[in-house]
Amino acid sequence: MTDSHYDTKTAATLAAVKAMELGLAANEMDMSVYFTEDFLWRGNQGSGTKKGIAEFQRNWQFPLRAAFTDRKYITEHFMADGDWAACFGYIDALHSGEFMGIPATNKRVKIHYKDFWRVEDGRIADNPVSVDLAGVMMQLGVDVFNGEGWEAYDEGRKTPAKPE
Repeated sequence: MTDSHYDTKTAATLAAVKAMELGLAANEMDMSVYFTEDFLWRGNQGSGTKKGIAEFQRNWQFPLRAAFTDRKYITEHFMADGDWAACFGYIDALHSGEFMGIPATNKRVKIHYKDFWRVEDGRIADNPVSVDLAGVMMQLGVDVFNGEGWEAYDEGRKTPAKPE
């Protein structure tokens, strides 16, 4: 592949991903414009795996929108390379519905994420994602680590064991 072809592919990949993000932020409902019909959304523990647009919407997009309203998507940085693109950022949102068993608190939260996308023919085919669900829960007053998170080492509350 020539450099100019590769650069063109990278630019097209990034454009497809940025268009999708704008569509999500605008609460668009027709995701077929952005995703292949059988795309795979692969989240970290607590997020699950979604196969196809219908499952993605039913089991991720709609529950997220129900739990968090007044959303603003803040992407801190995009990167692209060939048919892959990635970004990190957060959603600034109001916790106005049930989330992970936590009733609405009406608190503003930041939902930090890292997204990767593989684009085929202008649409997203694969989407590995990491969403900081434990961080969101902490903002809502639930410590899933029960005070035993490794921040305890950083804060001097615990001393790390020495390896053998």
